Amino acid sequence: MTTRRAFMTSMSKLLAIAAVPDLMAAKLATTAMKIDSHAHVFLRTLKMARLHRYLPKFDASVDSYLSLLDEFHVTNGVIIQPSFLGTDNHYLLSALERHPHRLRGIVVIDPAHDLEKLEDWNRTGCAGIRFNLFDLPDPVLSDPSWRRALRKIRELDWQVELHVEARRLPELMPALLDAGVKLVVDHFGRPDPALGVNDPGFHYLLSLADSQRVWVKISAAYRTGGHVRGEKFALQAVPLLKKSFGLSRMIWGSDWPHTQFEKSENYRSAYEFLLRMLPAPAERDVVLGSTPGELYGFGNRPLSAPHIASPLRGTKVQRV
Repeated sequence: MTTRRAFMTSMSKLLAIAAVPDLMAAKLATTAMKIDSHAHVFLRTLKMARLHRYLPKFDASVDSYLSLLDEFHVTNGVIIQPSFLGTDNHYLLSALERHPHRLRGIVVIDPAHDLEKLEDWNRTGCAGIRFNLFDLPDPVLSDPSWRRALRKIRELDWQVELHVEARRLPELMPALLDAGVKLVVDHFGRPDPALGVNDPGFHYLLSLADSQRVWVKISAAYRTGGHVRGEKFALQAVPLLKKSFGLSRMIWGSDWPHTQFEKSENYRSAYEFLLRMLPAPAERDVVLGSTPGELYGFGNRPLSAPHIASPLRGTKVQRV
């Protein structure tokens, strides 16, 4: 009798454990998707690129980022390869491998050496490549290696994310549009702070809406002239972007950990400014949910539980 009772107790426990995924799936089915479409993760101990504009003096670990998403009830995130890590994407890729349902990634590639890796990276959760060209020369897109890379990116239905001064957009965008890829323009298009919404490059960006292949991130307003001037610009820019692109081509990113602005900005200030830019909950639902959900393919896989974060592993974290 004791043996039978012990057996039945063990079977009940096993059945209960087996039922957990179904219960979790049912719970997640009712979870509203909220996506942070722009953040960076890195450790100071990682090998830095030989050429860099900035080197961090703190860690921004994957676990710390997920903890912030949990705190602000953000279900998913898109992590972007920072410029100071160059084309060494291994930390980003390891984060995607650990959190395949919750994260997507944007990598930086060497088209001459990384093309054969893109299929594997696609399965890992990558969704595109980044050109971080701020203060750097244009890539030679006519080079055969870049032509092959852009064809592959189009085949994978990836995006090309572009971070560059607004005045340079008219030089860069036509060739990328001709390549047939999806384009995501970072940080409001980075107009000249002295010009703001009057920057001709920003007006050129608005003119690209009809292509239906350009998305704009309403992120990091402080990178356009600092906190006060940047927020003033953003509040003027958002209505213009809404009028031209519509909410279906606008996404939001926290820009965590706000590199070069880590002492003055934090996740809370970024999220609260989003509420000021888009005070209507219905509009935020599109910019945080359906638009990035489709763009990054989150709807193709079940969401991870937004309240579950991996434990910190003893890394020193800059809480900004």
